[in-house]
Amino acid sequence: MVMTRTGAITLSGTPTDLAGPELKAGDTAPDFLLQNTALAEVSRSSFPKKTLIIATLPSLDTPICHVETKKFNEQAPSLANVEVLVVSTDLPFGQKRWCGSEGVENVTTLSAHRSTKFGVDYGVLISGGPFDQCLARAIFVVNPEGKLTYVEYVKEVGDHPNYAAAVAAVK
Repeated sequence: MVMTRTGAITLSGTPTDLAGPELKAGDTAPDFLLQNTALAEVSRSSFPKKTLIIATLPSLDTPICHVETKKFNEQAPSLANVEVLVVSTDLPFGQKRWCGSEGVENVTTLSAHRSTKFGVDYGVLISGGPFDQCLARAIFVVNPEGKLTYVEYVKEVGDHPNYAAAVAAVK
């Protein structure tokens, strides 16, 4: 049975549930199996010896998600030995189209469309409401040993994450 965190976030002020546990800094980051824009399966171990910034979001085609991904794309080249992963339930075809039209080349977009496992394991799967089965906005920083060094679940889906804190966590 999947644990549900009742009212863990809000969507336009309406309390919204999330499936899965609330991860914390110091926890081991769950492994994952997601699909990239070339339709290949990607796991956490696909990025050996790298620090990962994993940004989860509802959809690249929403205004805040659009801006968030562009901000991480701008910052990624200055982050040594860091891979920025942007994860949504958007189809890989849509992610590829969006990245191409927006000139986004410095982050890796990954799709969780095949399974809810990633969303549940990271505690970001929205359960109910208009964004049901999408991912909540959150940031996870994973060190090369697989430990979470920074976790932020953005309380209101329409708000930006703390970019400076996420970037500081990798330096």
